[in-house]
Amino acid sequence: MVKLDKIYTRAGDQGTTRLSTGEPVDKWHPRVTAYGTVDETNAALGVAALHAEAELLTAIRRIQNDLFDLGADLATPDRGKALEWEPLRIVKAQVDRLEGEIDAMNAALSPLDSFILPGGSPLAAQLHVARTLCRRAERQIAELYSMEDEIVSAEALAYANRLSDWLFVAGRVANDNGANDIKWVPGANR
Repeated sequence: MVKLDKIYTRAGDQGTTRLSTGEPVDKWHPRVTAYGTVDETNAALGVAALHAEAELLTAIRRIQNDLFDLGADLATPDRGKALEWEPLRIVKAQVDRLEGEIDAMNAALSPLDSFILPGGSPLAAQLHVARTLCRRAERQIAELYSMEDEIVSAEALAYANRLSDWLFVAGRVANDNGANDIKWVPGANR
């Protein structure tokens, strides 16, 4: 269990931080940037939760917990050395759960015949904000994944990818199952 008895450490005053392994890194290190954007996604979901009810609220809270798992995964690099604890990693079951939920939500939606604009209901709009943050996190995780000296699991990258899809579909659900989606009209303002 995590115990935080002191919030500030002054360690960041010089532009550095420590990963969960204790390894010092710059605050702009790609690993810190990636888990920072995961945290931004989580915060956006906290705002979305203010507008959600029942099933969608339960799913959002579960995903927020998963995002802490993802942040912990990214904050604990695999350097090939044994740690004093078992690092928390995203697992395939978490990705599979998102896929199942996407399929279940999507079954109630009519197929898209246009791109849609982010918006509609307050919940849908906030889910789209979270989706765009998640896409940024996914790009940053993918960059980290491609770096020769950094190890990121395929499951961590897949989770971010699936979550952005989940957020898109959930946004449509929040728009009365797509009935209140705002369709893009190509060239409408020429």
